[in-house]
Amino acid sequence: MNTIKKIEQFSTNLRITMLNMALEAGAASSHFGGALSMVEIISTLFSHKMKLKKIDDSDWDKRDRFILSKGHACLAYYAALHEIGVISKNELKTFEKDNSSLAGHPVKNKNIGIEFSNGSLGMGLSIGIGLAISSKKRKKLFNTYVILGDGECNEGSVWEAAMSAPKFELDNLNAIVDRNNFQQTGSNTEIMNLSNLSQKWESFGWDVEEFDGHDLNKLINYFDKNNNNKKPKVLIANTIKGKGFSFSENNNMWHHSVMTKTIYEQAIKEIKK
Repeated sequence: MNTIKKIEQFSTNLRITMLNMALEAGAASSHFGGALSMVEIISTLFSHKMKLKKIDDSDWDKRDRFILSKGHACLAYYAALHEIGVISKNELKTFEKDNSSLAGHPVKNKNIGIEFSNGSLGMGLSIGIGLAISSKKRKKLFNTYVILGDGECNEGSVWEAAMSAPKFELDNLNAIVDRNNFQQTGSNTEIMNLSNLSQKWESFGWDVEEFDGHDLNKLINYFDKNNNNKKPKVLIANTIKGKGFSFSENNNMWHHSVMTKTIYEQAIKEIKK
């Protein structure tokens, strides 16, 4: 199987798993739309790019680090951990249930691959900077990948972090902004217009690229490219909230909604076309 086909299959499997988890969650609901917008990104990272190690591997410290700063989108994160064999199918069924390890935001649990807790927005990039500095100081040579939401970029802590990463020449730090143009209560344009995000990150000294965050060819080429300029990298990934299903695409009602059996069956028909 070639690389594109492998990531396409990984992405399809993620969407099916996410549907199943959302249905199991019932009235607890799930952050469905914002998880769907980053499926191709997280699939490229987990099935192609990142060095992944088991907790008992002798070179555990050399694994790449992943941080989901937009923690509410953990549906895709848990599905990816299942796809690589870390979280079992039975455990997925506990999503959002009492006493589950799979809460509505990631809670640190290395036994199931969750290395960092993230609930409050704006924290993930700062954690990533600490990891990237640690990698250099300890000469472990791992890379750190942080996915942020575009609505999350309303937070001042994001820009404090953005200012510091170039100062420390963190070329082992990779930020990805999932720009789906919505946040919980409406469009970003209405709530806090981010305008030209690429220019903003460039002005802070980052190596910036912007393109369609669902284009696998572009994602593969981007993540495989060597960075030789000592700058941290940020991808402004233009995405569609709710990507993959007719009822959820660009429909902000699916930021956090209940998956019914009827909608689930419609979605399964669409994904199998």
